[in-house]
Amino acid sequence: MTSLRSVTLYCSSSRSLDPHFAVAARAAGELLARRGITLVYGGGGLGLMGEAARACKAAGGRVEGIITRKFLDLEQGWLGCDELVVVDTMRERKRILIERADGFLVLPGGMGTFEEFFETLVGRQIGDHAKPMAVLDDHGYYLPLHSLIEHSIRERFAREALREVLRFGTELEPLVDWLAAEAAAPVTADPERFLPMGPKNSSPPAH
Repeated sequence: MTSLRSVTLYCSSSRSLDPHFAVAARAAGELLARRGITLVYGGGGLGLMGEAARACKAAGGRVEGIITRKFLDLEQGWLGCDELVVVDTMRERKRILIERADGFLVLPGGMGTFEEFFETLVGRQIGDHAKPMAVLDDHGYYLPLHSLIEHSIRERFAREALREVLRFGTELEPLVDWLAAEAAAPVTADPERFLPMGPKNSSPPAH
């Protein structure tokens, strides 16, 4: 039995995107449904969020949405979810999105998606959770993000161990395969390896 029973999807709710981004969002929803993996997401009906949720539901999958009352009042919620949890704050929303996931899949998104990505990644880094993250680099959208993270590792602002718990890729199925494998045998969140300050009593490299 797979340990990847649910995946939280982070992605855009914008209605102004190039249509090709919606293709991958629908494929993600359909793939999770085919594998019997619950889709957990921000509860919206617009943009890539809505595309993924509707595709998952249409393919027979389960969809759980977590949305703030503010966004629901703005008519951005999708009432087709199997479960729609309405909360008061974004902080509570993000907490539940993390708690309900066995793994995370990041599709193209804007400031809200960036915030969710980094908060979840930092939580993994400091050991608040032991869940893997995968990023779909659709049409090269996340090349700058990948380069930034690699740059931070090279400059010793982050540790190489991040590469063990974060995977970038251009194809959905291998990313979900990796999430499933990592969810079954998560990497231990050892501060000696993950935190940027490094081991106790370590000294900076000589120049």
